[in-house]
Amino acid sequence: MQIPSTDRQISGLDEARLRSLLRRARAAGLAPELADRIEEALDSAEVLPVPEIAPDVVTMRTRLQVRSAAAAGEVRRVTLCYPDEADAEQGQISVFSPFGLALLGAQAGQPVRWRGPRGEWHEVRIEALEYQPEAAGDLTV
Repeated sequence: MQIPSTDRQISGLDEARLRSLLRRARAAGLAPELADRIEEALDSAEVLPVPEIAPDVVTMRTRLQVRSAAAAGEVRRVTLCYPDEADAEQGQISVFSPFGLALLGAQAGQPVRWRGPRGEWHEVRIEALEYQPEAAGDLTV
């Protein structure tokens, strides 16, 4: 799993919500190695107040377009969501998945890499953010 690097930014609101969710998931039996990776990703990110999050940063519930490095550059629309909302076929990507965790805090124009379940590397480029809750002033979503 690719962990977001320290140049990633997340909002204080997302950090608080994700840490709370992580505590509940650990108590419910989330695999310790996955929980540790999520916690490490949160620890390594720069946490900013909501008003300071740039409109091109992927936050929770951001809808974005990604272009595959493979598959002849196919563009796909995805939304970064919470685990209980995940539906990969509908483009709803869980923040607790390797892909979702790699997206969290990334910026438009940036390549994003993560390791799949069999150890294979995947890469996409963030083409555009179609909707970011912070930029839209939607802080209750």
